[in-house]
Amino acid sequence: MRSSTGVKGLLPLACLATSVLGGNILSTSGFSQCMEGGTVQVKNLDVSYDKDSRVLTFDVAGTSDKVQNVTAELVVTAYGKIVYTKDFSPCDTGMPQMCPVPAASFASQGNQTIPENYASQIPAIAFSIPDLDGLVKMQLKDADTGENVACVESTVGNGQTLQTPIISYVAVGMAAAALLLSGLAGIAAGGHPGASSPSPTFGEVIGWFQGLAMNGMMSVQYPQVYRSFTANFAFSTGLVPWGQLQTGIDNFRARTGGNLTSDSYEYLKNNATLVYSDGSGNTTTSGKLVRRALETVLLWTRDGTSVTVNGTSANIGEDSGSSSNTTSSGNTRENHLVSGIQGYVEQLQIPSSNTFLTVLLVFAIICGAIIVVILLFKVILEAWSMFGNIPKSMESWRKRYWWRLAKALTNLILLLYGTWTLYCIFQFTSGDSWAAKILAGVTLGLFTAVLAFFSWRIYTKAHQYKQLEGDASKLYEDKDTWVKYNLFYENYKKGYWWLFVPVIVYMFAKGCVIAGANGHGLVQTAGQLIVEAVMLIVLLWARPFQRRSGNWINIFIQVVRVISVVCILIFVEELGISQTTKTITGIILIVVQCILTGLLAILLVVNALINCIRENPHRKARKAAEKNKLERDLDDLTPLDARNSLLMEPMAQRPGVPGPPPYSDRKGRYDPVPRDHSPALGSERSLSRPPRFGREDDGARLVSDAASMGRRNDRSVSRSPDRQPTLPDVYGRAH
Repeated sequence: MRSSTGVKGLLPLACLATSVLGGNILSTSGFSQCMEGGTVQVKNLDVSYDKDSRVLTFDVAGTSDKVQNVTAELVVTAYGKIVYTKDFSPCDTGMPQMCPVPAASFASQGNQTIPENYASQIPAIAFSIPDLDGLVKMQLKDADTGENVACVESTVGNGQTLQTPIISYVAVGMAAAALLLSGLAGIAAGGHPGASSPSPTFGEVIGWFQGLAMNGMMSVQYPQVYRSFTANFAFSTGLVPWGQLQTGIDNFRARTGGNLTSDSYEYLKNNATLVYSDGSGNTTTSGKLVRRALETVLLWTRDGTSVTVNGTSANIGEDSGSSSNTTSSGNTRENHLVSGIQGYVEQLQIPSSNTFLTVLLVFAIICGAIIVVILLFKVILEAWSMFGNIPKSMESWRKRYWWRLAKALTNLILLLYGTWTLYCIFQFTSGDSWAAKILAGVTLGLFTAVLAFFSWRIYTKAHQYKQLEGDASKLYEDKDTWVKYNLFYENYKKGYWWLFVPVIVYMFAKGCVIAGANGHGLVQTAGQLIVEAVMLIVLLWARPFQRRSGNWINIFIQVVRVISVVCILIFVEELGISQTTKTITGIILIVVQCILTGLLAILLVVNALINCIRENPHRKARKAAEKNKLERDLDDLTPLDARNSLLMEPMAQRPGVPGPPPYSDRKGRYDPVPRDHSPALGSERSLSRPPRFGREDDGARLVSDAASMGRRNDRSVSRSPDRQPTLPDVYGRAH
C-alpha cells in the first residue's frame, strides 16, 4: 500500500477554506465507464463506508459477453495522486460464482468489516472536509492475456460541501444591506445634484457576486470545492432553485419544441448523477472527471458477501452453503456528463434548457414587486397629502412617481445586463424551445435599446451643456437632469461622466465571451483575462470615482477579478497542470475571494455607523452654500437694491415709532444733493432741502440722481455739470 503523506499535506490548506462538521460516512456518487468496447459492462456501483462500525457496504452489478477469468486492479487517487492500489482475483476472495466470470448478468452485494489496522489509515478529516477531491477506479483484466476487459470509476463523498444555504443567506444579507444603505444615502441627499453614494454601493456588491458566479461557469477542470463555492452566488445572476417553477418551464418547453428526455427537472432530481468533464467535450476517457475522492480503502474479505448470477444468489463466507434469490438493488440513476454553463446551472437542479426562462421569470417577479411597492408608496403619499402637509421632497416624489418607476426598472436592467447577455446567447446556442429563443432575442434587444436610449440622451445633454457653458458640469448641477439620469454616472467625477458607456460594453463583452466560447475553456479564460485587464487599466488611468474610497475599492475589486481569471487559467485542461496544483489554487482562490467579501461586509457596517453618527454631508454643504450666499448678498447691497432696508420699510413717522430718520424732514423725506455740494463734503444744505415731485422728468431725475450717488464731486461736476444726485423719496412716491 502506498503512503498517503502527500494527501495529508494538503489537508491544512483545505481547512483554510472552511470548517464543516461532517458525518462519519464515505460513499460513492455515481460511476462512469472509463473504457469503450469492453467485454464486461458494469451496470451499477454503490459503495459506502461507516467510520464508526468500520463496515463497508457494496452493491455491484454488470454483464459479461463471454466466460473468462479476470483479475482486478483497484486504484484510489486523491487530488491527482495515487494513494492506494491493490490487485486481487475474485477466486482469491472466496467468490466462486465469479471465478470465472460467467457469460451472463451478475451482481454482488454485502457488508464487510475493514480491519482496524487498515481503517486507521483513513484520515479523520476525510469525513469532514467539504467536497472531497479523489477518485476510485477499478480495472478488470483478462487473467490469461492481460488485456483490459472493463474499467469503471466513481467518486467518493462525505456529504459535506461548500454549496450551502448559509453562504447564500449571508451574501443575500450583504446585498440587502447595501441596497438599504444606498437608499438611505439617496434620501439623505434629498435629490441634491452631484451627491454620490458611499462605496460599496448596491451595484458594486451585486457586481462582485455576479463575478464570482461567472467564474464558476467556464469550461475548465475546476476543483469541486471551488465549483461548489461559486454556486452559492447564483442568486445574483437570477438563478433561483425552485422546483415548481422548473416544472412549469418544462411544460412550456414541451409545448414549444423542447425535449425533456434528459433535460428536465424530474430527470435531474430523480434519475441523473452529474459527472463533470474537462470542458473539451471528450468525456469517454479516464482522468477527465472533476469530482474525486480523498482517500478510502476498498478491501475484500469473506464476511457476509452475496453473489448473484442470473438471479441465483449465494452467500459467501463462513456460512457459504446457504442460498437465496436475492438480486442487486440496482442504481437507477444515470451518469449525466456536464461542463461549463450547463454544469453550473444543473448542480442547482435547473435544466440547462430552462436557464434563460428561469432568469426571465425571476426578473418578471422582481419587476412586479418593484411596481407594487412604488404604487403602494404613491397611495400612501396621496392619502398623506389629503390629511396633512407632506415634506417638499416627498411632494416631488409623489408627482413624478412614474419616472421613479421607470428609473428603478432601468437600474435593474443595468445590474443584470452582463448576465442577461450571457444567458440569451447560451439560449441561442443550446436551447431547444423556439419560443424561448424568440423571448431571448426580444428581451436582449429591448434591454440594449433602453441602455442605448439613455446613453444617447445623456450624451445629447452633455453636448448641449458643452456648447453653452464649455463643459458638461450641468449634468451634475441641474436638478432636473440629475434626477433623471444620475443612476448612470452619479459616482463618477464630472470629467468622467461618460465612463458608464465603457462599463456597459465591459458587461456585454464578459457575457459574450463566456457564453459564445462555452465548451472551450482556454478561449474563455484568455478572453476574460483580456476584458478584465482592460477594465483594470481604465480604472488605474482615470480613477474616475468622486470619492477616494470608491476609487480604491473598485480598483481592489478589479485586481482580484484579474487574479481570479489568472488562477482559473491553471484549471485549463490543455495546459496539463497537475490536479494537486489545481486543488491548492482553488483553495487559495476561495480564501482570497472570501477575504474581499468580508472586507466589503465590514465597509458596509462602517458606512452604516458613519451615516448614523456624523452630520449629513449634503445637508451641511447646503447650509454652507446658503450662508455664503447670504454673506455675498449683504456685501453687494446698493441704495436701489430691492433688498435694501430703505425700500423695505416706509420712512415716515408712525404712532409708537421714534422720530423721523436722521437727515430727513419730519415726513421722512430727503433733500436732493446740490450741484456744487455732496454728502461727502458734509453740506447741511444737501440734507435739508426738500425734494420736488410731480414734474414729468421726476422719473428720469430719480434714476440719474441715484446713478450719481457715491461718486466724487469733482468727477460728477466735470462730466455732467447739470446732474444733481439725490436720494429717492420713497415715502413720497408711495403716497
